[in-house]
Amino acid sequence: MTIETIVTIPLSEALQAHLRGISPKINFHFYTPQKAGDIPPEVWARAEILYTGHILPTPEQAPSLQWIQFHFAGIDRFSGEPIAQREGLTLTTLSGAAASQVAEHALGMLLALGHKLPSLLAAQKKAEWPKDRFERFAPLELRDSTVGIVGYGSIGRQLAYLLRPLGAKILATKRDAMHPEHSGYTAENSGDPGGDMVERLYPSAALRSMLKLSNFVVVTVPLTPETNELINASMLSAMPAGAFLVDVSRGGIVDTVALLQALKDGKLAGAALDVFPEEPLPANSALWAQPNLIISPHISGNSPHYNERAIHLFSENIHRYLAGLTLYNIFEKNRGY
Repeated sequence: MTIETIVTIPLSEALQAHLRGISPKINFHFYTPQKAGDIPPEVWARAEILYTGHILPTPEQAPSLQWIQFHFAGIDRFSGEPIAQREGLTLTTLSGAAASQVAEHALGMLLALGHKLPSLLAAQKKAEWPKDRFERFAPLELRDSTVGIVGYGSIGRQLAYLLRPLGAKILATKRDAMHPEHSGYTAENSGDPGGDMVERLYPSAALRSMLKLSNFVVVTVPLTPETNELINASMLSAMPAGAFLVDVSRGGIVDTVALLQALKDGKLAGAALDVFPEEPLPANSALWAQPNLIISPHISGNSPHYNERAIHLFSENIHRYLAGLTLYNIFEKNRGY
C-alpha cells in the first residue's frame, strides 16, 4: 500500500525527481491548482500527506489526510481552517528552511544602520561631500556592541552564527530559557542548535532587561496573541539612546506608531522594517518619509534557493514520517506556532 501524497507547489523536474526517489512507499501527485477543486476528488480522497502553500481541502474532501506540510514558516492564518481543526491531523511548518537568507538580510540591515547607510545615500543624492563627514558618519560597529535577539528560533540562531565572527556580544530571549537547545529543523553547518553562541539567554518575561543592554535589537518571534505589539512604546523606551531596531518577524509585533515616534524623537538612531501590520504598506504611511528608517517589502525570506531548501526539509520530514519519528516543526495550536 503506497502513501498518496499531493504537492501543490510548482517544482522543477529535478525537485520532483528528488521527491519521487525518496521511497517506493510514497506516490506523489504534483499539481499547480488555483483552488482545491482543481484537484480530482478521487485524489483528495486517498491523500495521506499534503505539501501546500495555501490550497487546503475541506475535511470531507480529504478523509484520509494525516499530515500537512506547509511551504512557509508562518501559518497562523491557516490555523482556523476547518481541516486544520481535525483531531489527529499534524501540521508542520517550514521554519528553518529560510533562516539563512532572513538572517543575512538582518545582518545586512544591522551593518547598513550602524554604518549610516541611509545618511550616506541622502548625501549622495544631493551630491554632497559633508565637511563634518567623520562626525556625521561615525559608525556604531558590531564589534564590541551588544545585539539582542528577540526570539531565539531558527532565524535568531543563524543570525548569531553570522554575528559571532564579527565580535558582537549576543543576547537573546527564548520562551523556555531553561532549555537553550533547538528542537526544530537546522540545516547542516548552520545556526546554533545547542544554544552555545549567546552570552545570556533571557526568558520572554525578561525582554525589557535584555533591551536595556542592547545597542542593536533584532525581532524574530512568531506572531501570536502574546507577541502582538510586543515591541511597544514601553519596550522601545527601555533601549539605550542611539540604538537600532531591525524587524524580520511578522507585521504587528512592532508597534510602528510608537517606533515612528521613537525615531522622530531621536530615542532610536534608526530602524529597518521588512514586515508591517498592513501589507502592502500604504503609500500614505508616514513610515515612508522617515529618513532613518529602511523599508523593505517583506522580502527577507526571498531566495532563488527557497524551493530547494524547502524540499530538503520536506524530504527530512518524510524520512521521519516513514520511520515513525517526531516530525520537525510541528505546529502547536495552543502556542500559535
